[in-house]
Amino acid sequence: MAGEKKNVLEGFKTFLMRGNVIDLAVAVVIGAAFTSVVNSLVKGVINPVIGAFGTKDLERYRSCIKGTCKTNAAGDVISGVPILWGTVLSAVLTFLITAAVVYFLMVLPMSRYLARKAAKEEKAEEAHAEAEAEEIALLREIRDALIAQRGTGPGPSGPGSDSGSTGGGAASRPGSD
Repeated sequence: MAGEKKNVLEGFKTFLMRGNVIDLAVAVVIGAAFTSVVNSLVKGVINPVIGAFGTKDLERYRSCIKGTCKTNAAGDVISGVPILWGTVLSAVLTFLITAAVVYFLMVLPMSRYLARKAAKEEKAEEAHAEAEAEEIALLREIRDALIAQRGTGPGPSGPGSDSGSTGGGAASRPGSD
């Protein structure tokens, strides 16, 4: 039982120490900080600009479904059923700004970088394949020259011929003179 607990704790430690778990934790912390920056931008800049056409606070925009909405000094609804569409609009704006920043500052540059990297790798692969083809052609020329020097035949041996033989004619056999 004690060995099993030790294995479980070691497994948990291994899980925590993997790079992707730590990366995820860093991403959550940075995301939370980034969210507070975007929320401040929406509440401090965008809501007042939109509010210039009505109330100063976008989150105060609301419509009543049933009767007239009455609120007390604290802002609590006393009567009526309000729809807080200003709060929804503020949240949508926060989401859109966050998504735009993530896309334009993170996703788009990363996809461009990966595309350039893939193009470079493809070009390097093509150059390697071309160099390999030139090397094979050179090796064939060397083989053909060696075969021609040994005088084994009229030219390069074909794919079905025995290039390791020393000639296959009767005149080359010992004792056939």
